[in-house]
Amino acid sequence: MESIASQPQAHGDPEEKLQGGPLLSAISTASTQLMRASYGRGPIKAKTYALDDMIVCVLRGTGFTPLERTMLDAGHPERVVALREHFQITIAERYKAMIEELTDRKVAAFLSQAHLEPDISLEVFFIDRPLEGFGTVEVVDDGKV
Repeated sequence: MESIASQPQAHGDPEEKLQGGPLLSAISTASTQLMRASYGRGPIKAKTYALDDMIVCVLRGTGFTPLERTMLDAGHPERVVALREHFQITIAERYKAMIEELTDRKVAAFLSQAHLEPDISLEVFFIDRPLEGFGTVEVVDDGKV
């Protein structure tokens, strides 16, 4: 299987790392591909946000497998959520490797959350240092009024 980062880039040197919008697009595309390859279906929409040392992938409309639909129809939505959460734990190393390859950063923490109605999944990655071009404002409560 060809490495995501080694695929030709739209502009510039093929060895140059993606940045900005092209990086976010690559993360969304790779997340969708990973879901399709591992889960049997992927989201209808994927959008990625980067803030400082955090990357958030929002995956919408992954649909339900026949197994999940049967469980939902039987009145067990909590089991479908639990199944999806266990699935994300199972493929966590693949998700982290994808982010590390695309960003050239180490993933310090990976969080995943599934929601059924509407069908939305969040994949949140905390990386070891900020991405260039994506910032935040940090507010620290020093206890002074």
